[in-house]
Amino acid sequence: MTLGRARELLAVQAGFGGFYNGNSAKLILSEVQKEHGQAAVDGLIRELDLTRIFGFEPGTVFTGGLAMKPKDY
Repeated sequence: MTLGRARELLAVQAGFGGFYNGNSAKLILSEVQKEHGQAAVDGLIRELDLTRIFGFEPGTVFTGGLAMKPKDY
């Protein structure tokens, strides 16, 4: 998945907000993590204000649809 496509998909999820859309955002960020790394994930979190919407903090690692703080894994 390109970063542009991930940005588009995350913008839709952020627009709706809510628990289920947060889960979808985790899955999208998991794919970004695998393909582009932590810096790309952190950039998207900041750019789309996902901290305010879903509570995702920069530095959170997304893997397999799970969101883990670096000390948790």
